Amino acid sequence: MRVLRYLVWVAALAVIVGYTFAANGYELFIIATVGLYALVGIGLNILLGLTGQFSLGHVGFYAIGAYTVAILTTTAGLDFWVALPAAMVISGLVGTILAIPALRVTGPYLAMVTIAFGFIIEQGAIEWRGLTGGANGMMNIPPPQFFGISLSDRGVTLLVIAWTMLVLILFARFASSAWGLAMRAVRDSEVAGQSLGLNPVAIRTMAFTLSAVTAGIAGALFAPLTAFVSPSSFSFFQSILFLLVVIIGGSGSVLGPLIGAFVVVLLPEFLAGFEEYRLLFFGALLLLVMWLAPDGIVGTITNRFKRIDTRIPAADDFDITAFLSRHTQRDELQVEDLSISFGGLHAVSHVSFTAAAGRITSLIGPNGAGKTTVFNMVGGFYKPGSGTVRLAGRDLADKASYLIAREGVARTYQTTQLFTGLSVIDNLLIALRHGKLGGALEALMDIRRDQTARQTAHALLTFVGYRGSLDSLAGQLAHVDKRLVEIARALATQPRVLLLDEPAAGLGIEDTKRLTGLLRRIAGAGLIVVLVEHDMKVVMEVSDRVVVLDAGVVISAGSPTEVRGDPKVREAYLGSGAVTDRSRGTALGEFLEPVIEVEKVNAGYGAVPVLRDTDLQVNAGELVAVLGANGAGKSTLMRVLSGLHRPVDGKILFLGRDITLWSAHRIAGSGLALVPEGRQVFPELSVRDNIRLGAYTRADYDDANETEAMLERFPALRARQHLRAGLLSGGEQQMLAIARGLVAKPKVLMLDEPSLGLAPALIESLFSVLAQLRDEGITILLVDQMAGLALSVADRGYVLESGRMVHHGYAAELRDDPAIEAAYLGGSDRSLHAG
Repeated sequence: MRVLRYLVWVAALAVIVGYTFAANGYELFIIATVGLYALVGIGLNILLGLTGQFSLGHVGFYAIGAYTVAILTTTAGLDFWVALPAAMVISGLVGTILAIPALRVTGPYLAMVTIAFGFIIEQGAIEWRGLTGGANGMMNIPPPQFFGISLSDRGVTLLVIAWTMLVLILFARFASSAWGLAMRAVRDSEVAGQSLGLNPVAIRTMAFTLSAVTAGIAGALFAPLTAFVSPSSFSFFQSILFLLVVIIGGSGSVLGPLIGAFVVVLLPEFLAGFEEYRLLFFGALLLLVMWLAPDGIVGTITNRFKRIDTRIPAADDFDITAFLSRHTQRDELQVEDLSISFGGLHAVSHVSFTAAAGRITSLIGPNGAGKTTVFNMVGGFYKPGSGTVRLAGRDLADKASYLIAREGVARTYQTTQLFTGLSVIDNLLIALRHGKLGGALEALMDIRRDQTARQTAHALLTFVGYRGSLDSLAGQLAHVDKRLVEIARALATQPRVLLLDEPAAGLGIEDTKRLTGLLRRIAGAGLIVVLVEHDMKVVMEVSDRVVVLDAGVVISAGSPTEVRGDPKVREAYLGSGAVTDRSRGTALGEFLEPVIEVEKVNAGYGAVPVLRDTDLQVNAGELVAVLGANGAGKSTLMRVLSGLHRPVDGKILFLGRDITLWSAHRIAGSGLALVPEGRQVFPELSVRDNIRLGAYTRADYDDANETEAMLERFPALRARQHLRAGLLSGGEQQMLAIARGLVAKPKVLMLDEPSLGLAPALIESLFSVLAQLRDEGITILLVDQMAGLALSVADRGYVLESGRMVHHGYAAELRDDPAIEAAYLGGSDRSLHAG
C-alpha cells in the first residue's frame, strides 16, 4: 500500500508538471496560485490541524515573506536565493514573537490577536512608504536566477510546485514524528500532555513558528511570480481564503491543504461565466462542502475507507516489572503542611502524609474534602499557598507540572483524559518519550516505526489487561478500555509516583475486581501509588494506608481497619450521632399518589455508565432521600430527572406523563424544580431578581407578595435583597437557591447536595427549613452527602451504590441499617446509630 501511494503521488505530480509545460501564461498563474495557497495551507495545517489553534492573520506572514524578497532583491540588490532564507528567518522570528501573547489566549481571543496582527502588517506596509512603497507597492521585482539564467513564468511556476511538494513531504514526516504527535496530544488534552512531561507553551510556539515560516516561503515565491507587491494583495479576505483551504481540504490530513487549494482557487474560475453571482455560488458551494464533509474532503474520504486492524498482536517476551522498576528507588513521597485557598475558601489546610514505595496510599473523604486539589498540587497544576512536596529529597512544590512529570510523577484523572484523536498505540508512544521530543532530525522521523517503543507499548497494554486493537482511536474505546489505556500511558513514563484519581469510577463488578489486582501488581513493581477512590470496597481492599480528608483537613490516617472504625470518619461520611430529631409529628397516609416514577433507567457520560437499571418512586407529600457514597450516581440521577442529561434507556413518569425525552425547560415548567449542586445562583443579579427568575414559568406570579413571603421565610436574605447574589456567603446562596426553587410553586422540589460547603450551624438551620417545608406538604427529593441529617428529615430513603439502587426503606429503618455504612465506608459490622 505504501508503494501504491508513492506511485499515485508521482503520477499526480507528473500530470501537473506536464500540464505546466503546455499551459499558457494565465494558466501558469493559476497553477502557481494553487501551489502558494497550498503552501500557506500546510503552514496553517500545522497550527490548526495539529495543535487546534486558529489564526485569521496568516496573510501577515505571507506579506512579510513577499516584502522581504521584494526589498532585498530590488532595494538591496541581493539575489533571490539569499532573500528567500532571509524571508523564512524573519517570518519565523515574527511568528515566535507573536506566539508569546497569542498563546496566552484561546478560541475567539486568539483569532482576534491574529486578526490584529494581519491588520498591523497591512497598515504598516501602507505607512512605511520609504521601505515598502506605501499603497503604491513595489514593482519590477526580478525573477530568481538559476545558474545565471532568469527563470521565466513557467520556471517560477515549476519552482512553486517544487517547494509545495517538498513542504508537503516534510509535513507528512513531521506529522508522524514525536513533535507531530505531541502537538496532537496537547490539542486533545493539554492537562494530560503536561502530566506526561510535555511543555504545551514550547510545543505551540514551535507550531506557530513553523507555520509562519511556511507562509513566509509562500510569500517569498509570490513576489517574483507577480513581480509586484502592494498592501492590497494582503487583505483580511486573503486570510479567510487561507483558512478555508485547510478546513475544506481537511485539517490534520497531509493532502488536505493541497485539495483545499484546488477547490478555493479553481472553483471561482469555473464560475467565471456567472460573473454577477460568482461570489454567491462560491459561498453556497463552500457551505455545501462543509455541511456534507465537516472533516474536510480528504478527512471524509479517509474516514469512509479507513480500516482498523482489529487483530491483537501476540504478547512479546518483555519484562514489564523490570521496565517499571528501572527508575524506582525505595523513596517516599512526602507531603508536608500543604495548604491552598481560592479567594476566601480554604480548600486544603495543613495536609501532611507520607506515601511509601511499593505501597498503596489512599486519600478519601466526602465531596469537597480537597482530595483532587491535593492531587493537583502534588502534580503541579496548582501552586500551594504553603507547604512542600518532596520526592527523593527534592522539593517539587514550585515546579511546573510538566517538570514534575519529568521528575517521575504520573497521574490519571476522574474523567479519562486520553488523546482522543490519536490511536491507542500513539497515546503510549508519545508517553514513552518522557517529554523529550528531540531535535531537527527527530522531527522528521516516524515515531511509529520505532519497533522497540512499539514492543514496550504493547507490553504495557497487555500488563494492564487491555485486549483491544492498538490502532483504534482512543476516543472510540469503551469506558473500561479508556481507564486501562490511561493507566498504561501513565506507566509508560516510568514514574516513581503514580497518582490515580477515581480509576474505578463507572466500572462494573468484574472490571473493578480486575482493577484491584492491577493496582497490587503496580505497587508490587516498586512504585509509590496514591489513590483517590470513592468505591470504599476498593479502598479497603487494596490500601496499605488510608488518609481521610474532610473540608480540606486530615481527620484520620492509618490502616483501612483503623480508619473505618474512627468515629471522626463515620461522622464525616454519615453525620454525627447527635442528630436533631426532625421526624414528622403526624404520619403520612398509607395510600399516596405517585408523583415521580423511575423505571429501569440507564444513563452515563459518553462511554462511562453511571446509572444502571435505576428504580425510584416519590409519592405526593413525601420527603425522599437518596443516599450513597461519592460517585454513586446521585447527582446524575437528579440531572436525568430534571432533563439536563438524557438517559440511555428506561422510563421517567411525572404525574403519570412520560417525561423521559422532555427538554429541561419543559420539565421545569411542568412543576419539577431542581436546586442544583453548588447552588448556581445568578451572581450578577440581585437577590430579589434571582427570586423573581424562579417564577419565570408562572403567569400568576404576584411579585410583591410572593417575593416578600420568600424573604420572610429566609430572613438572612432580607437585608441583602438588593445586593448582587455573587456577594452572598455560601449559606446565603443556598437559601437563595431554595427560595428561587420554591417561588416556582413546584409539584416536586429536588435538592442536590444542599449542605455541601456549609458550616455546621448553617447546616442545622437548613435542615430545619427542609423539615418545615416537608410539614407544609411540599414534595421533596433530597440528595445529600450527610446521611444522618438526610434521614433525620426524610420519610423514606434509597441507597445508591455504583449506579444501582441496592436498598430502600423507611427512614426510621435505614438509620440503624448496616447497608448505609457499607455504602459509604465499604462494609463494617457496626450499625449506624441515631443517624
